[in-house]
Amino acid sequence: MKPLDNNGSRCTSERGAGLVEALIATAIVGVGLTALLAALATGSLAVNRSGDGVTAENLARSQMEYAKSQVYRPAPAEYKLISPVPDGYVISALASPISGRDQDIQRITVTVTRDGQTVAEIESFKANRWRESLAVTREE
Repeated sequence: MKPLDNNGSRCTSERGAGLVEALIATAIVGVGLTALLAALATGSLAVNRSGDGVTAENLARSQMEYAKSQVYRPAPAEYKLISPVPDGYVISALASPISGRDQDIQRITVTVTRDGQTVAEIESFKANRWRESLAVTREE
């Protein structure tokens, strides 16, 4: 049997245990919420970066199609750019000759930069089809 204290209740060594348990539970919940907020912040940054990449890729593809639709210019050349471009993005569309080939085919490189860093770059080829169609017409 446990001894009685001055108030007539049994003495226990658990005095204040409720307060300690509450503090520990609060600390555990705080650590959990901190981890959750860190995960949300990281996810938000990843979504923003992914969105920037998708925007840059779409801009590059649109510019490539626009460059291919323009009149053939002998390389080295720069093609007209699409507009408007979202704030912070810069596009370039450059044509370069292909070594060992004639002047009727060229490599087009479209580069999209944001804040001075290359975000997307694609390459394709463009042929001078107008010249080919003139040659066929003259032979007939």
